Amino acid sequence: MKTFLQRNGLRLFAAATILLWIKTYAAYLIEFKLGISNVIQVILLFINPLSSSLFFLGFALLFKRRGRKIALIGIHFLMSSLLYANIVYYRFFNDFITVPTLMQAKVNGGQLGDSVFSLMSPFDIFYFADTILLIILAMKLRKADEKAEKKPFKVIMAASIVVFLLNLGAAEIDRPELLSRTFDRNYLVKYLGAYNFTVYDIIQNTKSNSQRVFANSNDITEVENYMKATYDEPNPDYFGKAKGMNVVYISLESLQDFIINYKIDGKEVTPFLNSLVNEDSETLYFDHFYHQTGQGKTSDAEFMMDNSLYPLSQGSVFVNNAQNTYQSAPAILKQDGYTSAAFHGNYKTFWNRNEMFKAIGYDKFFDADYYDMSEGKTKNYGMKDKPFFKESMPLLTGLKQPFYSKFITLSNHFPFQMDSGDTEFPAGNFDDAVVDNYFQSAHYMDEAIEQFFTDLKKSGLYDNTVIVMYGDHYGISENHNKALEKVTGKEMTDYNNADMQQVPLFIHVPGIEGKTVSKYSGDVDVAPTLLHLLGKDTKNYLMSGSDILSKEHREVIPFRNGDFVSPEYYKIDGNCYAAPSGEPAVDSTKCENYSEQAKKELEVSDQIVNSDLLRFYNPPGFKKINPAEYDYTHPDKKNEEQQTKK
Repeated sequence: MKTFLQRNGLRLFAAATILLWIKTYAAYLIEFKLGISNVIQVILLFINPLSSSLFFLGFALLFKRRGRKIALIGIHFLMSSLLYANIVYYRFFNDFITVPTLMQAKVNGGQLGDSVFSLMSPFDIFYFADTILLIILAMKLRKADEKAEKKPFKVIMAASIVVFLLNLGAAEIDRPELLSRTFDRNYLVKYLGAYNFTVYDIIQNTKSNSQRVFANSNDITEVENYMKATYDEPNPDYFGKAKGMNVVYISLESLQDFIINYKIDGKEVTPFLNSLVNEDSETLYFDHFYHQTGQGKTSDAEFMMDNSLYPLSQGSVFVNNAQNTYQSAPAILKQDGYTSAAFHGNYKTFWNRNEMFKAIGYDKFFDADYYDMSEGKTKNYGMKDKPFFKESMPLLTGLKQPFYSKFITLSNHFPFQMDSGDTEFPAGNFDDAVVDNYFQSAHYMDEAIEQFFTDLKKSGLYDNTVIVMYGDHYGISENHNKALEKVTGKEMTDYNNADMQQVPLFIHVPGIEGKTVSKYSGDVDVAPTLLHLLGKDTKNYLMSGSDILSKEHREVIPFRNGDFVSPEYYKIDGNCYAAPSGEPAVDSTKCENYSEQAKKELEVSDQIVNSDLLRFYNPPGFKKINPAEYDYTHPDKKNEEQQTKK
């Protein structure tokens, strides 16, 4: 072997392959939680970096002499960078980077700095130490390897393919239909490896883009039949109870449900929100409500609230599918004379909102151009919540009624650090800075919400306005489970981790009887619930959600990765658990039936979004949105542009 490597100039190639292989395997064990449950998975996890290391590094063998070494080191560095980018991304999102994610980074670039740097560690230099070692080896092997002329490119490529096919075959034995049935990237990385997953993702993204090109009006029929068969009749006790009222949505950034009624040092973290649960006579509080976001996080939650369709399995609809036709709640309500507006203390291009809001049909978009963005009033991704709500009130009261509006809060965002003077609420004491900061940040947001409610009452809007508040996604990831176990007093099993995806949902409706609703529900259920309260029947619209207040409400709640929760069973990472005990299910037949139902819902929604099928569907009385009719330029800037043109 030594003679073969030396004769063919492969010593440096062998070193690069082994270093990348072992480093990647070490990263799997140290950085990622892939749920290894049997011997086959242990073996596959060790083997899967080999095929991709051989394959990608093998392209360096197409070069001669010094060019081969430069290419080898360059490819090794690029693969190391991809691995490290996934590591940093996973530390917060518990997910892997996809092609659409990179598109999101391009759109949101420059505004993610604080969050990214907080996820890095000085010890991360380890992930590039082998590249430095490779450069040293290249210098030492300079004479011997540069004389080698043979390029066994075909042999190395064949070896990589053989290893991959053996890997894939073993993966299919342990997880049948891996490439066609799973929604979960953890599975793909566990079985195929991080680099092979990237190749798979590129192929899938290309396939998804082609779906829209080849879709036609015939494709909508099956989707329409399925959704109309799963439509739930509205509850007559609630239907139309808010007819003609204004609507205010508030996205509660990163707020998880465990925070409700939680105390630190005997003090309530969210006293105002608690009062809506415990004392308010006109607020519905949903205590088994789960976020269903994917990689788009806040933007995914917005998408579901407006459209009752699931987000993408990869990337964000806001970035990837802003060109689609949508039949959103703001557009539906235009039939009844509603004006729509979005309020956001950041610039309109963040998450591509300036384009997506036009496709959804928002008449107005009040972004950072309408607010005082001076240093003391901003943090993280934009304006602090208190000045944001205060400065929004004149804009809100100036809207023509009835209106449909949404407010996107920002302060309670990872890493949850507060500026001096913003709050005197104590931090937690759970030996984890992120978790400890979370309680202060959540308390600040609670105070901002209370201030906004007070201003709504003073303005006269409160008694004629439905207020919907929802946690947009989790705030504390599974990487902080050790501290969360101290916070909750529970072991963070897969079952309990699923329950940690509960976020609060409040719907305040003047004139109704407030109560706690314990039905299992998720983001896609909110739009039909709200529209039915407003007296708009959704039976002619293609919505994935189910009216939570309906007597027929469906309580199987899919997550974007294909898992689900329900009152009877949870399915997490391929395993079924009985609810509410959390013990493994004895008879999983019904659980598997629920799993098929969850996957079907995701597949139907994906068909609509990926193929842009709503362009072929025309509900009675609905006027199609024309994005070209909307302009979100601030009047002052518009005047400046006109003067410049003159």
